[in-house]
Amino acid sequence: MRNTLKISVAIAAASAVALGASACSAPSDTTAGDKGDKNAPLVVAASPTPHGTILDFVKNKLADKAGLKLVVKPFNDYKIPNKVTDDGQVDANFFQHKPFLDTFNKENGTHIVPVQNVLIEPLGVYSKKIDKLSQLKSGSTVSVPNDPSNEGRALKLLADNGVITLKPGVGSDAKLTDVKDDKGIKITELEAAQTAPRIDDVDAAIINGNFAIGAHLKPSTDALALEKAKGNPYANFLAVKKGNENDPRVKKLAKLLNSPEVKKFIEDKYKDGSVIPAFGPAKS
Repeated sequence: MRNTLKISVAIAAASAVALGASACSAPSDTTAGDKGDKNAPLVVAASPTPHGTILDFVKNKLADKAGLKLVVKPFNDYKIPNKVTDDGQVDANFFQHKPFLDTFNKENGTHIVPVQNVLIEPLGVYSKKIDKLSQLKSGSTVSVPNDPSNEGRALKLLADNGVITLKPGVGSDAKLTDVKDDKGIKITELEAAQTAPRIDDVDAAIINGNFAIGAHLKPSTDALALEKAKGNPYANFLAVKKGNENDPRVKKLAKLLNSPEVKKFIEDKYKDGSVIPAFGPAKS
């Protein structure tokens, strides 16, 4: 008889609220620029790593020459950046992939659109308690991000590595109800930002690349399993509120983010494969 899948749900709402509150209390010089002023700073909300790191490289090395004033506003949260972009507190954001954005727009009535693909961050399985996934057994706990798109990716990663079994035909759009489990693994849902800080609470955690990097985890050596990069549909992109795609400042940043200089920076800084350019050599 197949063991019944036990699901425990842990929601770190208080932490998320605290993060969002601190991120929103920004100084006056980080408010969004005047859309009618081509010389106003472009304010971009971003996950600190790697997105903010890449934007800082653009700001310090490339922006002046391109005639772009860039302000980078970091957020350790996956909800606030789209909200402040939609309501005009910032001009753009850089942290997410298309499946996440589609779900967010649908659930929150926002109107954010992608502008330019930049990078891919393979999802990884990490642990402080086991050395290989085969050590997971009945009663073991595994945390996954609780937003629908990343949770589906996480479940597929577990299935691809034999930890769980999904219903036939189910892929990265998987839900917990699509899991067929004969090991009694307990799957715990957490806010994506909490999977790394709370890794000690579980036997294994599936962590997004930016949060793994922020927690000083090295995917090439620390991950027990990594999502394949080839054919990965989860490219992270620069995004804006619909209608602002043709802002000259946005176009300048989009071009810089796909420049040979940024491609080399990503490849040199993230040699462990935790961050991969989602674009080829820039056209001349």
